[in-house]
Amino acid sequence: MTTIDQLKVPGATLHHEHRGAGPVLLLIPGGAGDAGLYAGLAERLAAHWTVVCYDPRGLSRSPLDGPLTDQRVEVWSDDARRLLDLYSPGEPATVFGSSSGAIVALDLLARHPERLRRVVAHEPPLLELLADPAPYRTLFAETAELSRTAGPAAAMAHLGAGLGGEQPDDAGKDDRAATELPPEIQEMAPRMAANMPVFLERMLHQFATTAPDLAKLRPIADRLVLAAGRDSRELPAFHGPATRLAELLDAALVEFPGGHLGSVEHPAEFAELLHRTLH
Repeated sequence: MTTIDQLKVPGATLHHEHRGAGPVLLLIPGGAGDAGLYAGLAERLAAHWTVVCYDPRGLSRSPLDGPLTDQRVEVWSDDARRLLDLYSPGEPATVFGSSSGAIVALDLLARHPERLRRVVAHEPPLLELLADPAPYRTLFAETAELSRTAGPAAAMAHLGAGLGGEQPDDAGKDDRAATELPPEIQEMAPRMAANMPVFLERMLHQFATTAPDLAKLRPIADRLVLAAGRDSRELPAFHGPATRLAELLDAALVEFPGGHLGSVEHPAEFAELLHRTLH
């Protein structure tokens, strides 16, 4: 059974839900996704964990108190910390984040290590870790501007071409029939499509051009696992930062099934490996 509630945080109200029993595992969605992005994953992990999912601020069912502005990683990680305070107030919890959600998870670990037992960061697109981030900075800035002037569909096409053919949130394409998506996330598809302007214009470039706090992460790198998809090996913006960060921190690197959306593409295999990795 899934329990749904709301949490008031500074500047927003967060839709959150939990299922299962056991230690708390917070799943942080990436891009234009919300709690529904992890529906297939959460159902499979709930046998072992109290799985907490949520809609990040400004997306889907988590409205902002005021007008939409550029989003900040540290604000989102403060939201995640407040959810951990709610669900696991007396002991450290475990966090999984993918894409921009992985960037949030890394910031959460750097600033609040006492709240975390283990973090798995799946393909954080941290451009500053690449050998040559400039072309991707340009690509992401162009994508944001194109979304404003020509709409999200044109922006996503440009982004996908620049990344090498795979789009970071392909499940959010507003011209894709919901029936093409895995059954677990079909009901989320309209919300994800509506979230695309927020992601493309207010998150993508802002999150990807932040730099992880290596000085704070290095002493606690034993709590961190970097993850990358098998199908992302030829996509530098996805696979590259995870690999480089693992090297810089001497942290574990685990290759997961699928690509940037591996948790959606292969939920059963992904959940099994994630469960093993978290122990």
